[in-house]
Amino acid sequence: MSSAPGRSWRRIDRAADGLAADLGLYALSALFAWLTIGSTLTSHRAWGAVAVWGYAAATLAVLVQLILRRRAATPVARAGVTAGAWIAVVLVPLVGQAVERAGGMSGRAQEEVHVVEESARLLLDSGTPYLGRDGIAALPDPLLGYTPYQPGMSVFGLPRAVFGDVWWTDARIWFALVTAVVLALAARLLRDGTAARDALLVRAVQAATVLPLCALTLATGGDDLPVLALCLLAFALAARDRFGWAGVAIGAAASMKLLAWPVALALGGYALVRRAGGRYAVGAAGLPLLVLVPPLLVAPDAFVENVIRFPTGHGLVTSPAASPLLGYLIAQHVPGGRLVALTLLVLAGLAVGLWLLRRPPQDAGSAALIAATGLLAAIILMPATRFGYLLYPAALALWSLPLRPPPRVDHEPMARLDGVSEEQLHDHPGRS
Repeated sequence: MSSAPGRSWRRIDRAADGLAADLGLYALSALFAWLTIGSTLTSHRAWGAVAVWGYAAATLAVLVQLILRRRAATPVARAGVTAGAWIAVVLVPLVGQAVERAGGMSGRAQEEVHVVEESARLLLDSGTPYLGRDGIAALPDPLLGYTPYQPGMSVFGLPRAVFGDVWWTDARIWFALVTAVVLALAARLLRDGTAARDALLVRAVQAATVLPLCALTLATGGDDLPVLALCLLAFALAARDRFGWAGVAIGAAASMKLLAWPVALALGGYALVRRAGGRYAVGAAGLPLLVLVPPLLVAPDAFVENVIRFPTGHGLVTSPAASPLLGYLIAQHVPGGRLVALTLLVLAGLAVGLWLLRRPPQDAGSAALIAATGLLAAIILMPATRFGYLLYPAALALWSLPLRPPPRVDHEPMARLDGVSEEQLHDHPGRS
């Protein structure tokens, strides 16, 4: 990040040892939560009513840190505020909504929570998490019959399918637990004991936890957060040359959601550069293919209906993913717009692929930045999309900074003597 925007970002991020940006983050997040109280979605209103106080408390904590700056501006202190904020704006409203939902209150979870839990019940009953077209058509609300995820996502619904409707079997509880554990592992892998690296990690962790885009998503729906966390863990493992485990992590993410597949390709480019493509591919390609076997053997038509027809607009009902980004607007308002948007999406994918071929990533941070760019283009150009998906490129872009290797320091004595030319230095017998 040597460009002018990069230098500007560093100045903003480092102002007052990072506390200035923290203050802005939490204050603006409090404003967002307050505005969310007026949302048309019940679960979002419930989140905003609780989260506004959590963000306000975090803002106050940062103000105290600014006053006590010399003693309280360390990355460890900032990380403590981040952890406390995550508990206040994610766990507290999440558990509250899970308890209210178990007690029979409606509107305390988004549709994807019900879909994931129902897919787990179907998996136990029939061996596949997907309902066929006839079964979907027989439901009062066919939309809730579709499961547009990869088979691995149904794992998070198993507690409710096995133990019934109690608060701790809510799929969001398990989304949150897996997200927290996986992000903690990723951050631990990247820590090197230096204040500069720890400061970058604090900002990166904030992007995947307390940023309202992530906090609201996890508290009310949540299926994207464990996928994102596993992607970030895969990059952290690759940064430590553990490509076999990186493949397992990204393979687990790809076995849950298609959005992880472009990330797997970008990280695969880096694995090839490091001559670890084989080790990486075992998990990265093997796990997603393995979880596809049972559904394809049991009911291949149901898989096609849920994972292919429905997301591409050929299901019984239209996908509710309708955020007004470029691809959606083209599909809705331009003649033949869906084909135009899909063509642009394919061209964007080819452009990112060409980028990988011509300038393959030389470190995990570069691979994460390529993945962020590709996902951003895909999300903007998809005919059916959600603003919430932007959490992927936002988090990947900020994690690309601590993923980069530290600057190399040359400890060789520099024999720069007055009157000695560069050519003479290169010819010096002490140099190799």
